[in-house]
Amino acid sequence: MISKINPQVKIGIGVLVFKNGKVLLAKRIGSFGAGEYGGPGGHLEFGESIIGALRRECQEEAGIEIKNIKFLCLSNIKKYSGRHYIDIGLTAEWKKGKPKVLELQKCQGWAWYGLNDLPQPLFVPVKSYLKALKSSQNFFDEEKTHKIS
Repeated sequence: MISKINPQVKIGIGVLVFKNGKVLLAKRIGSFGAGEYGGPGGHLEFGESIIGALRRECQEEAGIEIKNIKFLCLSNIKKYSGRHYIDIGLTAEWKKGKPKVLELQKCQGWAWYGLNDLPQPLFVPVKSYLKALKSSQNFFDEEKTHKIS
């Protein structure tokens, strides 16, 4: 658990990468959400496009390329002590590359999971992504869910 409070709101990006109906996830380690399963993602860096950041994170974390990137949802996340994120969730299809752990300090064991056979516990943003996939909701603000028209 993080004990130091960071008063800045950060922008996070994350993606559900699909291949043959399965989604790519790994167990997070060494940061907030440790022990939870999430997909590729990270911070939007200054001057970076959302798509560019997502492609960079997929390459840096898992060594994969993605295609057909689509907006999924926006979440206001304050669950992790001392952290506040606006998270942009997207979906994409796997293009090429065998997933491998390239940042040993951040995650372990990339694997493809069926949507009905997901590992637990899931990283909070991933929970929002899955809710968005199953509904028309695309905005999550703590316990409230909304559809932005």
